[in-house]
Amino acid sequence: EDELVMATNAAFPPYEYKDGDGYKGIDVEIAEAIAKKLGKKLVIEDVEFGAVLTGVAQGKYDFGMAGITVTEDRKKTMDFSNTYATGIQVIIVNDGSPIASLDDLASAKIGVQESTTGHIYCEDEFGADAVTPYANGALAVQALLAGKVDCVIIDNEPAKAFVEANAGLKILDTAYAVEDYAAAMSKDNAELYEAVNKALEELIADGTVKTIVEKYIPAN
Repeated sequence: EDELVMATNAAFPPYEYKDGDGYKGIDVEIAEAIAKKLGKKLVIEDVEFGAVLTGVAQGKYDFGMAGITVTEDRKKTMDFSNTYATGIQVIIVNDGSPIASLDDLASAKIGVQESTTGHIYCEDEFGADAVTPYANGALAVQALLAGKVDCVIIDNEPAKAFVEANAGLKILDTAYAVEDYAAAMSKDNAELYEAVNKALEELIADGTVKTIVEKYIPAN
C-alpha cells in the first residue's frame, strides 16, 4: 500500500485550498510531510466537509485534515491525532452592521459552513431556524454580501481571506469560540493511527509544523 489518502475540503484557506490543478495549505503540507515520513505517496480527496468526517469514520479514507476541531461528540465516531494548530471561530459582518458583539447574535440570521463546529455551536445556541448552512465558507460569504444572512461564523484564517477578497466586510473583535485542530482517523485501524500520529508528533517536535503554520499565518 504505497498511497496515503487524505480527505479534505479544499475551500478553507490557508489550511487547504486549490492552487491550479493541485492543493496548497497548512494541512496539505503537514499531510505531505506525514506521508513522506511513512514512505508513502499522498493522495488528496477533495469532498464536502461533512463527507470528510463520515468518510474518515467509515474508513473510506486513511485520515482527514480539514481544520477539523476535536470535540467530545466526534471522538465517539473517530480517533484524533495530537493537536497541531488552534482555530478561532470569528464573526464576519457587513460594514455598518448593527451586530457589534456576541450579544447581538440572538436575533440574527447566521450563515455557517455545513457540518463545521460553527454550524453545531450556532444551532445549539440559537436554534436551527436562525442558522443557514452552506456547502463552503465562500458561499456563506456570498450570502452575507447579498443580504441573505446577517453574519457568518467561521474560522479566523479563512475569515481574513474572505474579508480581504470582498469589499464591505469586517470581522468583529470578539471571538465566538477557540478550538484545537487535529487529524481524524477511523477507530478501526490502530496501526495506521499509531503511524500517522507518531509521524505528526515528530514533525511537531522538530519544528516542521510550526514552520509550515507560520509560512501561512505569520506570527503576530
